Amino acid sequence: MNSREKLKNVKRIVVKVGTSTLTYENGKLNLNRIEKLARVLSDLKNRGLEVILVSSGAIGVGVGKLGLKKKPSITMEKQAAAAVGQCELMYLYDKMFSEYGYVTAQVLLTKDVLDNVERKRNVTNTFITLIKMGVIPIVNENDAVSVEQIEFGDNDTLSALVATLTDAEALVILTDIDGLHAENPKENPDAELISEVDKITDEIKELAGGAGSSRGTGGMITKIMAAEIAEKAGIHTIVCDGSDPKILYKIFDGKEIGTIFNA
Repeated sequence: MNSREKLKNVKRIVVKVGTSTLTYENGKLNLNRIEKLARVLSDLKNRGLEVILVSSGAIGVGVGKLGLKKKPSITMEKQAAAAVGQCELMYLYDKMFSEYGYVTAQVLLTKDVLDNVERKRNVTNTFITLIKMGVIPIVNENDAVSVEQIEFGDNDTLSALVATLTDAEALVILTDIDGLHAENPKENPDAELISEVDKITDEIKELAGGAGSSRGTGGMITKIMAAEIAEKAGIHTIVCDGSDPKILYKIFDGKEIGTIFNA
């Protein structure tokens, strides 16, 4: 059975969605997309999957809600924007998932929590208990209190660590491009999509460019680094275009979507 076929039989998944997928260029929330995401994830739960959502967007949403012209560069202003945005983000998720009969839980993490053995065990126990209760944990970095010393840097890395903590079988990173290409697809629209990566090498890392959109913190390189963390834990990672959340159905039906980094 190949890797794509194995995805038909997974039980526990982590889905990571980035700021560029959740918001418009002006920073305002893309309500249509969030609504579709909640519906698809709820339907996957109905199918029998255990779902954990890692969601970026707090700072981006806060920027939009506060009417700021751009993402702040000063730490205190970023934290303030995150505090405002996280509230708005969770309100919407809670409202939309509840329409499909599911309870959500907010889990905010900083790197120091996972660096401490006892606190790491506590957060793992929280995840497992929530999953057993049928709750959908929604995870983000605790940007309102994060500083350089305790931040993950990007939610791609966070999603891989959450997948590892929870013994997930698959990690799906929804982004604004359809996977890893042989060349930069923003410069060459005809660049070849690499469907499958068996081993993450220096050559694979070199294919990744710099940061992605102006609203997010990552780029393809952070997704490859996340896939590398997941790979070592025996977790398959799929990077794909998140503009239509229904793509998740195809992934877990074993279809060839995006780039799969094999465990």
